[in-house]
Amino acid sequence: MEGRTRKDGELATNTDPTAAWSLVVPLKPLVVAKSRLAVSTGELLRPQLALAFAQDTVAAALACPVVRDVVVVTDDPLAAAELTALGARAVPDSPAAGLNAALAYGARAVRADRPRAAVAALNADLPALRPAELARVLTAAGDFPRAFLADAAEIGTTLLAARGGSELNPAFGGASRHRHLSTGAVEIVLGGVDSVRRDVDTGEDLLAAAALGLGPYTARHQAARAPASDGAPDGAVRAPSCGIHGPVRDPVSGARPGC
Repeated sequence: MEGRTRKDGELATNTDPTAAWSLVVPLKPLVVAKSRLAVSTGELLRPQLALAFAQDTVAAALACPVVRDVVVVTDDPLAAAELTALGARAVPDSPAAGLNAALAYGARAVRADRPRAAVAALNADLPALRPAELARVLTAAGDFPRAFLADAAEIGTTLLAARGGSELNPAFGGASRHRHLSTGAVEIVLGGVDSVRRDVDTGEDLLAAAALGLGPYTARHQAARAPASDGAPDGAVRAPSCGIHGPVRDPVSGARPGC
């Protein structure tokens, strides 16, 4: 199976200065992030999962061989601290004018230091993200001034990339696939990159991501939610299994221990 990134607890940071891409990852304050998820997870768990999704996304992105660095645009102090600890750079959402303004601001922050940087916007809710699959998408994107990857539903967008010399011009939100096409971005059509397309907004989305293999941060929460079948009381934290509630996968090798 194609590679994923790191073992649980291992800092997943690519320090190669020749890596091509800088990624911009937007994250709402956790108190309001992933509101639709509360229907299936409950309000208390929702912000924890929103952070876990972002941690798995950022850790995998930083371990991707063609990613130089990751800038997270967020006003949430806890998220900023946790994602900085993984190796990302956090900047405040200074525009405070919505998702696309935040992404444009993050791209400008990258290019303030490297004006010709290749920049890609990446969703923060990709808990099954595998670095090798992300590398394939970004490598394909490098063939075009601007390119994007549609989400699993083929309605939205999970990644928008702009080579050096091209503006990012993000148009995320809702039916963004059509909007990105209408602005001249080329759609990336690749098989075997499901983890880059599988964003999570609902409980059903989370189950689909779990079937791909969740990263360790999200898998921990899924393990805690799993019904007791091992004699442990409901809600007890237990080792992740190979079921749909999501094994802890090694993001480098893709191995699922015990599977």
